[in-house]
Amino acid sequence: MTHPFLDLAPLSAAQFASIEDRVARLLDTRQDVVIMQGEALLPLEGAIRGTAGPGTTALNVITGPYGQTFGDWLRDCGATVIDLAVPFHTAVTAAQISEAFAEHPEIDFVSLVHAEAATGNTNPVAGIGEVVRAHGALFYLDAVASIGAEPVLPDAWGVDLCVIGAQKAMGGPAGVSAVSVSERAWARMAANPRAPRRSYLSLLDWKQRWIDGGRRTLLHAPAQLEMLALEACVRRIEAEGLETVMARHAAAAAATRAGALALGGGLEPYVHDAAEAAPVATTLRTPSGVDASAVVARALSLDPTLPLAAGGGALAKEMIRVNHYGADATPETVRRCLAALGAAMTHEDIHRVTEC
Repeated sequence: MTHPFLDLAPLSAAQFASIEDRVARLLDTRQDVVIMQGEALLPLEGAIRGTAGPGTTALNVITGPYGQTFGDWLRDCGATVIDLAVPFHTAVTAAQISEAFAEHPEIDFVSLVHAEAATGNTNPVAGIGEVVRAHGALFYLDAVASIGAEPVLPDAWGVDLCVIGAQKAMGGPAGVSAVSVSERAWARMAANPRAPRRSYLSLLDWKQRWIDGGRRTLLHAPAQLEMLALEACVRRIEAEGLETVMARHAAAAAATRAGALALGGGLEPYVHDAAEAAPVATTLRTPSGVDASAVVARALSLDPTLPLAAGGGALAKEMIRVNHYGADATPETVRRCLAALGAAMTHEDIHRVTEC
């Protein structure tokens, strides 16, 4: 007896290439797009290790936990790293990037997260890209959370390495990811003796054995289920229309911010300015003395299917994250989340002892 998930014909090189082409159209890019056979951490790390090394001076923007991770990778590669950290309740500005270049004109690499789903902020990439391009630095962007929720335009913004994943706003699989690579980035990798080669992290392997070979022979057997799921995901976005998908996410974010304030009880948006809030997920701050993780636990006990989470690490005491992305970017999901949070906020177990 055949099974649709098990008895799959091998994925051909032609179909693999056609899926890459669809992703490239989603990004409106003429750059090479490589689909990597793993979660987005694979191209995120591979792109840094391919382009950074001793002699690199990197401006690493930290607006959330992933920026901290990128700084660790850059240092591990031997790069000199200048961290630009901003409070997690806000976004970095193009002016701050420009000031960093003025203070450190040797910067030749900039790493940035577009939307930090973990902290709920989004950064103005278009303006930042203008500054980075004017200084000739290589621009690396994590757009894993933002793709599908807001515009992601590597060519128009001057992004040299743009990494995306399908598991959030795109509503697709987590097991594959993609990166668009500019000619400048390929040249930087080719000149980097420390760039991974003959490695699962290697983008150069894909360039030399896949792209330069006319995309006729795959490096290894692709993950069929994940690739087919990615293809179906992109087809669904094409059918709905990317603008419509992004509008759903923007509406869900606006409704969550407004609804949280309307609930009363002290819940408020964690990101102060709505213009700096990511449409992929909304973070909320609990009032003093109210444990965010307890609120989330109580809300999930009422409805375990809700896309709610407490903040990570120390933020677990004060931050609630409403993950209204993908299929959950709907008014009904927002309504259910707010109703459960409202009920949970009145429960006696949510209060924490304030430390003296």
